[in-house]
Amino acid sequence: MNLLGKSAVSTENAPAAIGPYSQAIEIGEMIYTSGQVGLAPKTGQIVDGGIREQTVRVLENLKAVLAAVRSDLQKVVKTTVYLKNMGDFAAMNEIYATYLAKDGWVAPARSTVEVARLPKDALVEIEVIALR
Repeated sequence: MNLLGKSAVSTENAPAAIGPYSQAIEIGEMIYTSGQVGLAPKTGQIVDGGIREQTVRVLENLKAVLAAVRSDLQKVVKTTVYLKNMGDFAAMNEIYATYLAKDGWVAPARSTVEVARLPKDALVEIEVIALR
């Protein structure tokens, strides 16, 4: 932890940061993740398949980052979803619900936007804010 009370989060179970940023930052009981795309942690390549496969990989990556700081997807309070094509919303949303809106859970607040392009030409990117 530095003087500002924030520290970087890093795990080998999610893709490494490929620039001047951290996989996540923790400050107090809050965790702010960087956006994750559907990169396989071991290869650094986008997973094969379409929006469903990439959404699964994104959420597994986020799950790994949160686990590195003793948190989990149930503790997510806000998500931001970036889609290359809003036509993929229903398919992404179906997968998203299985990870973030399970029976008995309070689903996080969410914003979803369509963007022109994502890193590595990914179809989806998601970032989260969670509690420890």
